[in-house]
Amino acid sequence: MLNLPNALTCANLFSGCIGIVFCFNGDLKSAAYFVILSGIFDFFDGMAARALKIKNNIGKDLDSLADVVSFGFLPGAIMYHLFKASNAPHEYLPYFAFIITLFSALRLAKFNNDTRQTVDFIGLNTPMNTLFIVSLPYVADYHPQIIGNWMVLAAITLISSYLLVSEIRIFSIKFSNLKWSENKIKFIFMILSLVLFVWQQFVALPLILLLYIGLSFVYFRKK
Repeated sequence: MLNLPNALTCANLFSGCIGIVFCFNGDLKSAAYFVILSGIFDFFDGMAARALKIKNNIGKDLDSLADVVSFGFLPGAIMYHLFKASNAPHEYLPYFAFIITLFSALRLAKFNNDTRQTVDFIGLNTPMNTLFIVSLPYVADYHPQIIGNWMVLAAITLISSYLLVSEIRIFSIKFSNLKWSENKIKFIFMILSLVLFVWQQFVALPLILLLYIGLSFVYFRKK
């Protein structure tokens, strides 16, 4: 049981690797499912560590290494393919997408060393940023001219990279208990996110990201 958290972290990494394979085979939509799977493993490895009262540097480092693949390189690879399929004016422009990977790694390094982020986040967490990025191939089905525009993709790359290392406070979805009074905003976010996802599937993820940031503003304003 003591190795359960690390096993879940490795499952997160493995799922991210499979998602990358799908991505470079051109199946961006299937890659999104493995991002969700990585997110589930990432959620439960921390929960398992807290439940078993396991805290060590190996688990912390392993978690960041897994995240930089699943929630750093993978979204960068997806954005790279979107650039390749766009009307980019230069053949080297798609490499701009990997700025997301660089800032994801920087965000994870900051998180590991920032004592202000022991409970909640400062800057957008990498799993939520990745979920937004993987939604773009689905959004492209409805708005191909927007997602197919390299300037829009460049703007998304810059904005998402900035959010990762910004000073914006974002609440964590970790629960220390299940009391409604202490977790009201978190429960509201999870319920509304589930409704939106059931209604619109991956197309709802940009709305869920805006909801997350908006509710975080309300949450910390009240605190």
